Amino acid sequence: MIGRLSGILLEKQPPQVLLDVNGIAYEIDVPMSTFFVLPVVGEQATLHTHLLIREDAHLLFGFATEPERQTFRQLIKITGVGSRTALALLSGMNVAELHQAVSAHDSSRLVKIPGIGKKTAERLLLELRDKLKIEKFDTIQAPELLHQTNDIFNALLSLGYNEREADWAVQQIPAETTVTEGIRQALQRLSRDK
Repeated sequence: MIGRLSGILLEKQPPQVLLDVNGIAYEIDVPMSTFFVLPVVGEQATLHTHLLIREDAHLLFGFATEPERQTFRQLIKITGVGSRTALALLSGMNVAELHQAVSAHDSSRLVKIPGIGKKTAERLLLELRDKLKIEKFDTIQAPELLHQTNDIFNALLSLGYNEREADWAVQQIPAETTVTEGIRQALQRLSRDK
């Protein structure tokens, strides 16, 4: 299995990149979330990879972070979700957004992605509910801060606020705020906004 590749980026043609590793050029399919963080052509790049061997092809997929790769692997285990659908899903939302959608059981966020219908979205939510661990995903924020943000967001949803209101309120709160204090501040901001 090819787990990680480091080399010179030769080409970027979405959704595929060409990576030269010691004279061997690998064609790698990447989600748009990875594509946008790659360096310019001619620079060094490192990708976490997943090799998919089928009867008719050997396909190599690359990801900027390990949580992206883990999420991709969970997605392709779901009946009816192939590698193209999993790439489309990771191109349409980052890992943190997918975790939020799953924890909030929000299929409307998933059906906005091309190729994901209502039935597929419901299956994804059902199958991923116990498999995705929120504390595993990697974004710009520290994991504990991201976990707190998700807790505040979910608390606001359970109190009857819609996704747009909850998202707006969470963005107004300083990152290092505790969950309890964050909920209090969010409720104050939302009550002033009405």
